[in-house]
Amino acid sequence: MKIVPFLVLALLGALAWHAAGAEDFYRGKQIRLVVGSDAGGGYDAYARLVAKHWPDFIPGNPTFVVQNMPGAASLKSVQFLDVGAPADGTTIVTFNPGLITQSLTTPDKVPVKFLNYAWIGNISEDVRVCFTWHATGIKTFADMLKAEKIVYGNTGIGTSAYTDDRMLAEIFGVKVRMVQGYPGSADKRIAIERGEIDGDCGGITSLPSDWLPAGKLAVFMRLSPMPQPGLDPAVPFGGALLGNDIDRRAYDFLVTPQRLGRLFIASGRTPPGRLAALREAFGRMMADPEFLADAGKLNLGLVPARGDQVESEIAAIYATPGDILARAKAVVGE
Repeated sequence: MKIVPFLVLALLGALAWHAAGAEDFYRGKQIRLVVGSDAGGGYDAYARLVAKHWPDFIPGNPTFVVQNMPGAASLKSVQFLDVGAPADGTTIVTFNPGLITQSLTTPDKVPVKFLNYAWIGNISEDVRVCFTWHATGIKTFADMLKAEKIVYGNTGIGTSAYTDDRMLAEIFGVKVRMVQGYPGSADKRIAIERGEIDGDCGGITSLPSDWLPAGKLAVFMRLSPMPQPGLDPAVPFGGALLGNDIDRRAYDFLVTPQRLGRLFIASGRTPPGRLAALREAFGRMMADPEFLADAGKLNLGLVPARGDQVESEIAAIYATPGDILARAKAVVGE
């Protein structure tokens, strides 16, 4: 009868020991938060918000420094955790989640296994939409299907935008031409305004705040099932437009990273006690009124998930049935 209380006390004691160990380690330390894209985009905005508030909740109150490390659609930042970064819990990476499914569909181009990393948490779903610039005259999905050529910009293979563009072409039948080489979403926005490209697929929180209300763009498809305030409810959800079961399941597989959204990871060799401290601090930060107020001022949506929840989602992605994975490979393969 005394076994259960003893186990509870033992668990509490272990947690207290881990917290004390983390506090001793992090006191006076600096955590490097690496962003796998250029400054000015959505990933960078979330990272800088987190870097401002997260130190207040980590035992020992370490300082944070944000480092932008673009390259290979943010793959460079992920690989930095394996080669170059200390594996002691002082380097955290936020990256483009499109790499996750690309690691299965094009492993030669994205040669990492995301099961091997330490998942700290997700700050928000990446509510993604596909749109055209007002000057194109293309306003609806039916207009897109009629267009002879649509030019979209891309930062490279492995990004969510790359996957979105390939789905438009291979699943929905839109005649999309991809121009690659843009460093990040901020650069693509400039190209759209200049008329170099016709539009984009991207996170709605990454869009300039005046574009949608001023009618500067036309959203013709919502890739995420989650409705978004301020978006016309008549804009169709992409998955609802698909009648073929294999295509629909491949679509669900390919947009899963977008639902996981703005992720934060550390080296898989991070000591368990420090990982537990980072996860617990991340969760406390997400409930903090000052953090929530700052996110609201920046118009950054918050749909958080714990690290263990994200781990389960990643495991499910890697357990995708072979027929669905084969169709997804056909969609995004080069």
